[in-house]
Amino acid sequence: MYLIVFRNRKRADIDQSAYDAEALAMEAMARQQPGFISFKGYVAEDGEGIALSEWASEEAARAWGRVAEHRAAQQAGRDRYYASYTLYGCADPRTHHFKA
Repeated sequence: MYLIVFRNRKRADIDQSAYDAEALAMEAMARQQPGFISFKGYVAEDGEGIALSEWASEEAARAWGRVAEHRAAQQAGRDRYYASYTLYGCADPRTHHFKA
């Protein structure tokens, strides 16, 4: 498994409805990619966003990163939406499960 952690802060002046529409379109497209496992997004009280995506392999995650529409959305994020971000790619993360 390959885990992507995307920590971000959005600009104060973004068009939130445009961002939301683009994010939904990218999530729907990612779900159709070979090797996609899951996606979750969270926003902390201080406004920091965290997106977690799981992929079957690093190759699958990198292939998604090269999809033309995703690359355009990445550029739009840098140009219009994000004040800052950090992306972590984790190959074979140590995993523990608990279920009561």
